[in-house]
Amino acid sequence: MYITSEDQLREVYSHPKGSAKARPLPALELHSINFIAHSPFVIISSCSATGSVDCSLRGGQPGFVKVLSKNCLLIPDGKGNNRLDSLVNIVETGDIGCLFLIPGVDETLRVNGVARISTAADHLSFFSSYSNAPKTCIELTIKEMFLHCAKALMRSQLWSSEPKVDRGLLPTIGQLMKDQLLLNEILET
Repeated sequence: MYITSEDQLREVYSHPKGSAKARPLPALELHSINFIAHSPFVIISSCSATGSVDCSLRGGQPGFVKVLSKNCLLIPDGKGNNRLDSLVNIVETGDIGCLFLIPGVDETLRVNGVARISTAADHLSFFSSYSNAPKTCIELTIKEMFLHCAKALMRSQLWSSEPKVDRGLLPTIGQLMKDQLLLNEILET
């Protein structure tokens, strides 16, 4: 049997309680601004006009995402692989979700809203000191945000050194792509 409605889901899961019931908030506040200031990593999810979903990563020094106001963030688009999946989705629909992480902290910050791609000089000036200054940045107007509980990161022990996998157990990214794409030689990454 498959679950096909929220009513069926609620037969299996209870309704949210406590702090989970109280969220989301419509804008950033003191603690979420502090969280972003200490975060060196954000996962961005987006959706195209045809419904294709993408999830991509952005990283930098803690605070690389700039808080313009309680309702607006700037995320630099650092040099990458030029696929532009997230950026194309933003152009098509504007809807994105962000998950901010801080190494060693099991809680996360979720921020959802509407984005657009900016080349405005005043926006890019926030990132002009970077060794590879971005050509664009993502301006995110916040619709909702909330701190997310630590359960998943605690279960995964993501920040613990004990469950780390020896890197030698997996091929390099070049070898993985060569094998997946049935190529004769390893691609440049």
